Amino acid sequence: MSPWFAGLPLVLILAVLLAVGAVALMRRNRRTGIKALLGLNALLMAGALALFAAALNAAPATAGVGGGSASTAVAMATEGSDSSGAALIGAAIAVAGSSIGAAIAVAYTGSAALAAMSERPEIFGRAMVVVGLAEGIAIYGLIISIILIGQA
Repeated sequence: MSPWFAGLPLVLILAVLLAVGAVALMRRNRRTGIKALLGLNALLMAGALALFAAALNAAPATAGVGGGSASTAVAMATEGSDSSGAALIGAAIAVAGSSIGAAIAVAYTGSAALAAMSERPEIFGRAMVVVGLAEGIAIYGLIISIILIGQA
């Protein structure tokens, strides 16, 4: 087991404890609590960047080939990786962009639907249809990503 995976639960527990401590500190002294939360965010961002750098520098994983050498297995695994890597990045951008757009749309339409339903409860069905249409934006991005991954 990788040391990253072994240490992950400890890091998560530490982050939760630090967040709870920062919130408790925020109740006593707001300015100090905000500084503690910003420090915690900076620490988590530094950890995420370290993991990202480690992932970028990692060697590609290869399966053992019966009679071939390891170098031919690496060459076969990385053959055509430029186009498939671009397709995967495009798929990630499609899913992320559509999910963020759907979240913004659901936030606005959901709050407007709740406000309208508080005045007239009988429009529940029509309001939920509008919110469902806003959620469809994320599904479109997912479909595009499946198409891109299928082309890779």
